[in-house]
Amino acid sequence: MTTATAPPVRRPGDLALYFAVTFTTSWAFWLAAIALGGSVKDSPAAVPYVLGGFGPVIGAIVVRARRARRREPAPAHTVRLRLSRRLGWVLPLLVLASVTVLAGAVLAHLLGGPVVSLAEGRSLVSDAGGPVPFFVAMLVAGPLSEEPGWRGTAYPRMRASLGRLQAGLLLGAVWALWHVPLFFVRGTLQAGFGLISWSGLLFVLSVIPVALLTGYAYERAGVAASIAVHLGVNGTIAVLGADSPAVQASVLAVQGVVALTLLAWQRDHPADRSSVPVDPHTHRAVTDSSHRISRTRG
Repeated sequence: MTTATAPPVRRPGDLALYFAVTFTTSWAFWLAAIALGGSVKDSPAAVPYVLGGFGPVIGAIVVRARRARRREPAPAHTVRLRLSRRLGWVLPLLVLASVTVLAGAVLAHLLGGPVVSLAEGRSLVSDAGGPVPFFVAMLVAGPLSEEPGWRGTAYPRMRASLGRLQAGLLLGAVWALWHVPLFFVRGTLQAGFGLISWSGLLFVLSVIPVALLTGYAYERAGVAASIAVHLGVNGTIAVLGADSPAVQASVLAVQGVVALTLLAWQRDHPADRSSVPVDPHTHRAVTDSSHRISRTRG
């Protein structure tokens, strides 16, 4: 007599779960902001607008909580923080990110575009209450609220089957799509551009090279480095007021060239694309379910 064995329960993959939670959370809050009406600068819509920005972090928390509950190891491409070896990359990468924006603004001016000016930046800093509140706002709104999710959670899982360039391009496309509701939230930078405009199109396209740069930074020094690059790009754009189509196009071009150069310099190797998780204690691939236990997080 034989006993039928129930088929294994199929759970959604971590990557699918992450995207589902991230998009559902962010878009639900942003749709609420749209429904409330009014500008996010001076109306109740500001609350769901801000909360929506934390969708990527919420998605990361859900995925990591599930992985911890199932006692699974971190993905093979998770970059663990080593203070002595990795944090030295953070400041240079932040500076590099800022320089790409500045170089793009200068290039646009040389080609007949607007003059680079700090007037708008001074106004933003003043409105924020000074340099420290401005820095904190720029750090939280984007870098801290997004990078633990996009780079710290989604990227290493995509790298299990994709090279650096492919993973960066695909994640960049998803990241660009995630921003779309913001074009309909009054008071946002995106709404000021308009979705059907050159500035709106260039904003969407500009997400791609930034995704490549932050992906490169993540592989160099983890989430701390991707946060630094994200902060460098956002902060410099805000300070320079680099939002005209000419400047946007130049910055996009400069960042694209820099990102592709960095990725070409750090070439993929076949061993880098293994989808097998690695035990952090033995540094060997985990192949037996009895050994799929890890205390690390990624």
